[in-house]
Amino acid sequence: MQAVYKIEMLPERSLASTAIFHETQLKGLAEQIAKPETTELAIVMPLAPSDHDDWRRTLARDLAREHAPKRVNVIAVNDDRIEKELLAYLRDAPGVTGQYLAAHE
Repeated sequence: MQAVYKIEMLPERSLASTAIFHETQLKGLAEQIAKPETTELAIVMPLAPSDHDDWRRTLARDLAREHAPKRVNVIAVNDDRIEKELLAYLRDAPGVTGQYLAAHE
């Protein structure tokens, strides 16, 4: 089952965003992925400037490695329709894990 962990808001500055994310979100992520029914986790974040890309890629990659064979991916999107399409794509792509997908307009 694909679980979706949605983060509504993060600081604009990359360093602050990384710190707040790790401080406030990792426990909830760990709880979600530890559930036996969770076979894959999609972490949804708001779009951010490109200086956020590195920490988000690292997050996706490291969580996927740590929790394999469960799949973990991170998407960044500000449009509900595109979010649904990306989640459907990931649900139907069993070989995709550890990826950061940013849906820039």
